[in-house]
Amino acid sequence: MKSNVLYLFLLTISIVSFSSCGSSRRGSDLTSVRDISNRIGISLTPKDNIKLYGECASWLGTPYRHGGTTKRGVDCSGLAGHIYKEVYHKNLSRSTADILKKNCSKIRKGSLKEGDLVFFNTGGKNKKIPTHVGIYLKDGKFIHASTSKGVMVNNLNEPYYARNWLTGGRVK
Repeated sequence: MKSNVLYLFLLTISIVSFSSCGSSRRGSDLTSVRDISNRIGISLTPKDNIKLYGECASWLGTPYRHGGTTKRGVDCSGLAGHIYKEVYHKNLSRSTADILKKNCSKIRKGSLKEGDLVFFNTGGKNKKIPTHVGIYLKDGKFIHASTSKGVMVNNLNEPYYARNWLTGGRVK
């Protein structure tokens, strides 16, 4: 009797172990990566920072709120700060100008890498001071909190962003 119970126990453990093998787990990961890719409109590869893209995707559509830092409403520096804290465990200054001044080294547009910050002057009096920030993703695309449409992905080559480009920033 004891040997039958032991046999059933070992059989159950074996079935459970084999049914949760790595190949089925990889399949579900690919589905979520595919979902993230579709949501943000960027083809992802295993080399991409999936945690960054997943966090960004979770913010898409969040309404803009000046001074906001939550999914009920967020501004551009609040979005950048939250994503940096979640993904890279780094705290950024709260204002766009201070992020560039205190947290970043300036970089050229051609040197941008995934996770770098992108800065714009979108109407400030001093054209050298950034008034808007986003996070560079890849393929010329970045995520940011638009005052009119909330959190969204745009391309740096769109005329509005190309015209208002200030600099890139690599967080120290």
